[in-house]
Amino acid sequence: MKRRDFNLSSLTASVSALSLPAWAQAPAAKPVAGPPIKLSEGKDYNRLDKPLTTDVGAGKIEVIEFFWYSCPHCNAFEPTLADWVKKLPKDVAFRRVPVAFNDSFVPQQKLFYTLESMGLLDKLHAKVFAAIHVEKLNLAKAEAIVEWVGKNGVDQAQFVKEYNSFGVVTKAQKGSQLQNAYKVEGVPALGVAGQFYTDGTMARSMERALLVVQSLVDDLRGKRA
Repeated sequence: MKRRDFNLSSLTASVSALSLPAWAQAPAAKPVAGPPIKLSEGKDYNRLDKPLTTDVGAGKIEVIEFFWYSCPHCNAFEPTLADWVKKLPKDVAFRRVPVAFNDSFVPQQKLFYTLESMGLLDKLHAKVFAAIHVEKLNLAKAEAIVEWVGKNGVDQAQFVKEYNSFGVVTKAQKGSQLQNAYKVEGVPALGVAGQFYTDGTMARSMERALLVVQSLVDDLRGKRA
């Protein structure tokens, strides 16, 4: 979904309206595979005006997915992305960054970083998508989030403590800064090595966006060899 589609006046309605059955029930796309494709800068991807410093270590290439839990497109893309991530070579460091196009996104930003801090992402990340898009739960506010994690076996007191911690708040702020540095215009979107950006609009589908990322990674790897 494009950034201009998100605004404060429509957000309350969008939590349910974006959770459309067509997206919630969309079958996972086939795993993306294939040889590198011929890319066109400014069409298939953008090069950042100012490269960003990454902290993934020497010899590694960072790939970032920018997402929002309440976005139906992110929900539909998640199975394909998860399968792709499982097959990444060791020199690719992948991570997710939740976006905040306005302040009302922050509770779900903090949800992600709290789950990450508590070591619960593997267990609950996909379940958050299912809760919103399949069960139709409104997890836009902290109170609803805390209630939901409690029902999923998480110690609520510990969750709240971590949710409000300096570490989680700082990670959310840095996530927003990174989103702006990459000039994210919609989600899901992908950033590569602090240098390149693509999304479903530019690549013409998120499945092809993964091929774009693969080709960019292969090109970077070749230049480092």
